[in-house]
Amino acid sequence: MKKIISTDKAPKAIGPYSQAVLAGDFVFISGQIPIDPTSGEMKSDIRDATFQILKNIEAILVELALTMDSIVKTTVFLTNMEDFKEFNEAYESFFKKDPPARSTIAVKELPRGARIEIEAIAFKG
Repeated sequence: MKKIISTDKAPKAIGPYSQAVLAGDFVFISGQIPIDPTSGEMKSDIRDATFQILKNIEAILVELALTMDSIVKTTVFLTNMEDFKEFNEAYESFFKKDPPARSTIAVKELPRGARIEIEAIAFKG
């Protein structure tokens, strides 16, 4: 069985997908772009964008009484690998101990002109 997870504390889906899906003991969080769910503003600075995305992911996890420590894998999409160092510094502040597995991929473009998108898988075991 799968259960759709949704919160108004993270940006609404901008297409035909769910913010997250709980399937068994795993939570699959759709790619998040750096939109502030309150203002609708897109963060453009890579550090601010990374923080916003990770706050959005955290808000989705809270719906299941989980924390960022529950994340076992992330996939990061960057439109410019020159942003990697600044992104990595911001990302690291959310995962100080035992960080999840991660892939970082350079892409040509992302929805709404975002510079970064992050998806995550969490374990609810």
